[in-house]
Amino acid sequence: MAGNVRPVADERDGLLSFLEQQRYVLRLAAHGLTDEQARLTSTKSTLSVGGLIKHVASTEYGWMDTVLQVPQKPFDEAVAEYEDAHRLRPDETLAGVLARYDEVAARTAEVIAGIEDLGQAVPVPKGVPWFPQDVEAWSVRWVLLHLIQETARHAGHADIIREHIDGATAFPLMAAAEGWPESPFIKPWTPTTQPA
Repeated sequence: MAGNVRPVADERDGLLSFLEQQRYVLRLAAHGLTDEQARLTSTKSTLSVGGLIKHVASTEYGWMDTVLQVPQKPFDEAVAEYEDAHRLRPDETLAGVLARYDEVAARTAEVIAGIEDLGQAVPVPKGVPWFPQDVEAWSVRWVLLHLIQETARHAGHADIIREHIDGATAFPLMAAAEGWPESPFIKPWTPTTQPA
C-alpha cells in the first residue's frame, strides 16, 4: 500500500479507504518486532505497540457493535475489557493481535457494505461518561470519521513508541514491508541497521 490513499470513487469508498490506510500505518509500527518488543512500554506511558493495535481493534469492533445496535455489556464487564484491551498479555502474540485486527477490518467492511445510507442514525449509548449527553444519535458516517481519527491518533502513538524501541520510523518501515529498493531518498529498515 502506498503512503497515500488511492483515488476514491465516492464517499463510502473514501471513508473506508482512509480508515484502511490508517490501519496500515498502525500495523507498520509493528513491522519486524518480536512479541517481547511489541510489549515494550518504551516511553513514560504504559502504551506498547502491541497494546495499541489490540486497543484499536477492540475499539473498532465496539463501534461496529454500536452501529448494529448490539446491546451494551454491563458496565463492570465493559471496563474490564477496556483495561485489558490496552496491553499485549504474556499469553498473546503480536501475530495473533494482527490477525484479530484483520478480522475486525473485514467485519467493518461487511457491516458498512450492508448499510445503504451513511446518514443512518447510530444512537448514542447511554451511561458512558465521555459520550455527549445532549446528542441522541450520530450517523454511520460520523462513526467512520471517528474511527479514522482514533486509528490515526494511535498510529502516531505507535510511531513514537517504535522509534524509542529501535529508532525505526514510518517510511523506512514502509520501504522494508513493501520491499522497496534502497534509493537516495530512503533506506529500507532492517534490524541490523538500526541503533541499539
